[in-house]
Amino acid sequence: MNRKVAIIGSGNIGTDLMIKVMRLSKTLDMGAMVGIDPESEGLKRAARMGVATTSKGIEGLRNMPEYADIEIVFDATSARAHAHHNAVLQADGKRVIDLTPAALGPYVIPPVNLEAHLDAPNINMVTCGGQATIPIVAAVASVATVHYAEIIASISSRSAGPGTRANIDEFTETTARAIEVVGGAARGKAIIILNPAEPPLIMRDTVICLADSSDRDAITGAVKSMVQRVSQYVPGYRLKQEVQFGDVAPETLQRMEVSGLNAPLQVSVFLEVEGAAHYLPKYAGNLDIMTSAALRAAEQIAARIKEHA
Repeated sequence: MNRKVAIIGSGNIGTDLMIKVMRLSKTLDMGAMVGIDPESEGLKRAARMGVATTSKGIEGLRNMPEYADIEIVFDATSARAHAHHNAVLQADGKRVIDLTPAALGPYVIPPVNLEAHLDAPNINMVTCGGQATIPIVAAVASVATVHYAEIIASISSRSAGPGTRANIDEFTETTARAIEVVGGAARGKAIIILNPAEPPLIMRDTVICLADSSDRDAITGAVKSMVQRVSQYVPGYRLKQEVQFGDVAPETLQRMEVSGLNAPLQVSVFLEVEGAAHYLPKYAGNLDIMTSAALRAAEQIAARIKEHA
């Protein structure tokens, strides 16, 4: 039996996630789509696709007859709203997958640490930049000591909706912390760039690690293996060029505010993420990787629920 899910947030991310659940998942069924604007395109589309909807937010969801059968709830609203949503859902015994930067539950990057958190009542999907880059930091950290990791996520301005723009500070803080907690770097830094170029450019990510290692082949192998694992659920995820290595200049260490390292190796990885265009355009890889990661997590949580049923 498939597990029923609900999505709170009828914007771009919520709508794309709904379509992924309905088109791609063999273990999940849509139970409800929740918004706060009865005129939102997401709610209208959900209704056209036969999904139960409410425009009365979390309380509207709780009053729906479908609510009793829903086991997993995705929150695709905002960090501020998530605190209230999570408290209500936890009280009702629902499993929560947080697509906001609220980070009330453990950070989860599917190929890195999902297995360790399948029983958590709330998991946080970090950010789009985190989903794209933290797997690479973790790959390098699996074969070397990473003293510092810096990620730069460049996304099309068109793909940054009001939710993304309202959460820029949370994006950088959450991503930087997750680089350390999940990626394994001693110190992390995150930068997001909203690129206004026309026509819109797809998501591009740069990962820079300062590491203690002389085994460049091991680092390259770990990075390529991780890219392959991520591309299993995000087909548009790929390396732009070969992994780059170089010695670190003193001025670079000063800029990165890193001191006391003995001739560290700089590892530079350049990525791009092309969206699957289920609902959003292909250039919106930043949104696609978030919804794809959330779907991956929900399917494995559903499998765990089934095991314990």
